[in-house]
Amino acid sequence: MQRVSYGDHPSQFAELTVPSDATDVPVVVVIHGGFWMQQYDLDLGRPLADDLVAHGVAAYNIEYRRLGGGGGWPTTGDDVLAAIDALDDPRLDLTRVVTLGHSAGGHLAVWAAARHERVTGAVSQAGVLDLAAHPRSAFLLGPDPDYADASPIAMLPIGVPVVCVHGEADVDVPVSQSEAFSAASGCEFVRLAGVGHMDLVDVRTEAWKACREAALRLAGR
Repeated sequence: MQRVSYGDHPSQFAELTVPSDATDVPVVVVIHGGFWMQQYDLDLGRPLADDLVAHGVAAYNIEYRRLGGGGGWPTTGDDVLAAIDALDDPRLDLTRVVTLGHSAGGHLAVWAAARHERVTGAVSQAGVLDLAAHPRSAFLLGPDPDYADASPIAMLPIGVPVVCVHGEADVDVPVSQSEAFSAASGCEFVRLAGVGHMDLVDVRTEAWKACREAALRLAGR
């Protein structure tokens, strides 16, 4: 695992892990959730990154400035773009860069797919894709929200393939978030019966397997 700094702030770094002896390997950018809050960090993404590497792709687990630690909008989004800018390794195939994010990370994964020319696909794991329809987004955007700049559903068309994976039993981010986004965008929607919010980031579950398989497929694996 290689630590990559993309700025001077303590939260502006990422962890790049590449399969041994790999060449021209695609990259999955792992973006953790936690409602953009400082108390949640890239530890959440480490098991996912390890599992992705075990299945033949490079994993780029990124940290970013969060609420309570210098983040907010647009700082948080700008950090995600800057982290992707910093990808530079001769072993990587940078024509295949897939973002994968959970919850608030799902928001950032799809938002980055709309904004960064390197991103060729995105997987949203119970992502907050319509900020206007989720009350917690007010903390991120402040009192005068610019949904056109920040909310993925307001940025359609995204321009690259998106897969939304969401559990019907999710009580933190309702499945209606992915339903509405997929209806508006025509993207692939994987609806999982009996699956809760955190099941999607538990590498022991079939729910995570569905997310991993979507990311590998978008990466050409």
